[in-house]
Amino acid sequence: MKKKLIFMAVLMLAISFGFSQTKEELEAQKAEKQAEADKFQGEADALQAQIDALPGWRVGAFGTIGGSLSNFNNWYAQGTPNNASGNIGFTVNAYANKIEDKYFWRNTLTTNLNWVKLDDKDDPSDKDSFEATTDVFNLSSIYGYKLSKKWAVSGLLEYRTTLLDNFNDPGYLDLGVGATWTPIENMIVVIHPLNYNFVFADDDSVFESSAGAKIVADYTKSIGAVNFKTNFSTFQSYESGDLSNWTWTNSFSYTLWKMIGVGFDFALRSNKQEAANFQGVDLEDADNDLQSYYTIGLSYKF
Repeated sequence: MKKKLIFMAVLMLAISFGFSQTKEELEAQKAEKQAEADKFQGEADALQAQIDALPGWRVGAFGTIGGSLSNFNNWYAQGTPNNASGNIGFTVNAYANKIEDKYFWRNTLTTNLNWVKLDDKDDPSDKDSFEATTDVFNLSSIYGYKLSKKWAVSGLLEYRTTLLDNFNDPGYLDLGVGATWTPIENMIVVIHPLNYNFVFADDDSVFESSAGAKIVADYTKSIGAVNFKTNFSTFQSYESGDLSNWTWTNSFSYTLWKMIGVGFDFALRSNKQEAANFQGVDLEDADNDLQSYYTIGLSYKF
């Protein structure tokens, strides 16, 4: 009996030792393969950096999608027990840049569109369709001839308006020339002292075109699963500070699976002409409160 117990104990130890050896060997093999993978990934990243530095086109896009739909029937705990509501919105940040040894041509598109609805089924007079709430469209194109690695003489066209409601009322078109500074990769700073801000609107008593200076700073970057873009654009009128405006937009996304992730967009804006038009007062009497918006939802990347 004792011999059988000793034999079984020895057998168990042998099996255990065999499994432990196998696990250690597998972990060693895994570490070896991981080291090789890291080496090859580093080489691939270095090659990609060389490819990115070559002259030619660079194109890309990412954005955010957010939305919710709900339907209530006889939900008496709330003030509107029978209703259908929804919120749908998306943003797009796209670019197409041609970078050459002697010149560059950078094009960007930023848009944020959002619709909401609240249909009270007990009120036949209310609206049951989606209505536009957020409506932002910005298109810019800048051409520059390089004087050095970081400086270029440049010309800029930038157009801003709404798409869903009151298209081109107002609409803003900036045309100007000056210089562009590229202090680091993926960042540009446009300084155009010669610029004209064309304003298109049905009510010309508030909106007025004028000459001034245009300054734009843009930084777009992708680091692994993280994508972000920040853009600051301002027009400073030489005629009156009431005709000046600025807009700061920011977009962030984090990729969770393939091209899908989570995203966050927000923006700040100041425009006294728009405030006066909305309030129905003279330009000098307008209360120019800070404008803002944000969107949170699923993100996508092309």
